[in-house]
Amino acid sequence: MTMANEAQGGSNNPLLVPSDAPYQAVPFNKIQLPDYEEAIMEAIKIHDGEIEAIVSTSEEPTFENTIAALDRSGSLLNESVLALSNLVEAVGDTTMMQMMTRVTPILSDHSTGLLLNDKLWQRIKKVHETKGERSDLSPEAMRLIDETYRSFAESGANLEGEAREKYRKLSAELSDLNVKFSQNVTNGMADPERRMWVKEADTAGLPESIKAAAREAAKEALEAEGKPDDTSLYLFTVYAPSYTPFMKYADNRELREKLYKINGSRNVGGQYDNTQILKDIANIRLEIANLMGKKTFAEYQLQGTMAATPERVMELLEDLRQNYTAPMQAELKEIEEYAQRTEGADFKLMPWDYSYWSDKLKNDKYAFNDEDMKPYFELENTINGVLGLATKLYGYTFKENKNIPVYHPDVKAYEVYEKDGSILGILYADFFYRPGKAPGAWMTEFRTETKDDNGKRTLPLISIVCNFSKPVGKEAVLLTPYEVETFLHEFGHALHGLSAQATYASLSGTNVYHDFVELFSQFNENYLTEQQFLDSFAKHYKTGKKMPKDLIEKFIRAQQYAAAYACMRQLGFGYLDMAYHTIEEPLRASSDVAVFEEKAQDPVRVFDVVEGCLTSPSFGHIFSGGYAAGYYGYKWAELLDADAFAAFQENGIFDKKTADKFKKMLQSGGTVDPMELYIEFRGKEPTVDALLHRDGIK
Repeated sequence: MTMANEAQGGSNNPLLVPSDAPYQAVPFNKIQLPDYEEAIMEAIKIHDGEIEAIVSTSEEPTFENTIAALDRSGSLLNESVLALSNLVEAVGDTTMMQMMTRVTPILSDHSTGLLLNDKLWQRIKKVHETKGERSDLSPEAMRLIDETYRSFAESGANLEGEAREKYRKLSAELSDLNVKFSQNVTNGMADPERRMWVKEADTAGLPESIKAAAREAAKEALEAEGKPDDTSLYLFTVYAPSYTPFMKYADNRELREKLYKINGSRNVGGQYDNTQILKDIANIRLEIANLMGKKTFAEYQLQGTMAATPERVMELLEDLRQNYTAPMQAELKEIEEYAQRTEGADFKLMPWDYSYWSDKLKNDKYAFNDEDMKPYFELENTINGVLGLATKLYGYTFKENKNIPVYHPDVKAYEVYEKDGSILGILYADFFYRPGKAPGAWMTEFRTETKDDNGKRTLPLISIVCNFSKPVGKEAVLLTPYEVETFLHEFGHALHGLSAQATYASLSGTNVYHDFVELFSQFNENYLTEQQFLDSFAKHYKTGKKMPKDLIEKFIRAQQYAAAYACMRQLGFGYLDMAYHTIEEPLRASSDVAVFEEKAQDPVRVFDVVEGCLTSPSFGHIFSGGYAAGYYGYKWAELLDADAFAAFQENGIFDKKTADKFKKMLQSGGTVDPMELYIEFRGKEPTVDALLHRDGIK
């Protein structure tokens, strides 16, 4: 019996014993709040024992007793951490947040201790040095050796003495700051100060469905505060389902400006201020990079990516800037001139005007409005359609299983089957907004796919989380094209995790280079403009009629209409990310974040700077979300996904041969170098041409 089994045998904690739920899924129905923290603390001890067993053996280091054993260690800890961290984001329970705050520095110290375990490092080095003597090892095993060696080397394993201790200390500090930054963003979104109360008279222009949701939000907020309901009041917040439509449809310009500034000043000053935290994060990252012999954090971080160097990242961003700047300026000029016909010749387009007036111009030019498509995107039909995309491409089928425990009543659990009828994995779908839930949408996992020595596969437990509006009474939930696109995006990530056919966890599913991981999510988005796909599910929720062809064509033209602005907005994030992570001197405490941000984004600026409104303090992707020096990956992935989808356009959007080649990339995870995988699929390296064509730039 292994040490892990011995430890589990004496525990009543549902996270520390084999689950009796279907497919040994997470037994959410049995877990009590204290169990999460207890499981993590116990699993750390178990993992320590597993590592001690690896380093204390008298056997010579081999792939099997060192590299593979290391990869298979810590699974109990990983799953316990995922159970808690995923629920912190999806549920937003205060007690869970406090637990996460307590365990994060402990986990960071544990992780750092593992990476700086010299006995373990010496064994890894030995296996790496002698790998050429092992002709019996699979290519996946060889790649695991290389990636394990690189991971340890880049994490300070080669450091000695004071440098090693400094790295350990900095890593712990950084982890703690990441959590504080993230929680400030989440709590700042929920802050009552980030709300705007609106009277009936000021709701002109808003669709009835948006008004109904805002009326319900006002009613709930007043009830929570112990106040009587006031049917003349509507409540709008900085959460996307509320903020986005208000900025797009509300006729009242003053209120659009007010809500824009409420949103743009999030985490700037006050209880949830992130301005000093983000400087501390950037400075610690620079210190870590310097310890590793690198001038900047970007240089250090981009090792093990497709881009490889900061110079190549900036070449990509600059290439896009040069191609998209002039079209973006032309777009803005056209919108401003259009607005001036109504507002007068002295009207100047501001950021709180963009969504409103660009939508009106789009409607005039293409007689198109997002609201025109919503009746065709009823939620249940859309769920069937999006899941059906995987059926058409890869033969996957989905069956809801209500016996699989879920963490919230809103969540659905699906069994996912391969085309031969074998079980592929479990998909959790958490669609609706609720108070406390983190904003946006994401894919994550509760368990990674692996195989044992006999080839038996551990099923992946994959989750997608969105923030769609919940039904009000018996009204149908109708999604905007943007929400369907978001769903397709996260579903692409989910398919990456579900499709995994790797042996080792660290090479499985989405455990790939950062600038490769978005290919599969963004690839899916291409289908939103394909009539053959839309005809399979996009039917009017009242009449049952398919979405008209001319509406789809207008949507395609409308997509291209805003493409240059959308690209420049993304470039603004990319430039800002690279600016923070190419500093060669620490940011001073007195450094003005507003000044830094303005300078960083100046080459790709779209609008004049709005005083008090900043991106950095709420930029969770780079300060707490794993995209530090990696935000460019979204544009890199767009280049890849446009080029990849061009192969389907050439051969048929559901062409089986092309889909099978693409499916191989989904299944391979990190077991093969991503450029090798891509060239095998496409027959060549990707170019920017397909992206420029799709966006109407060329």
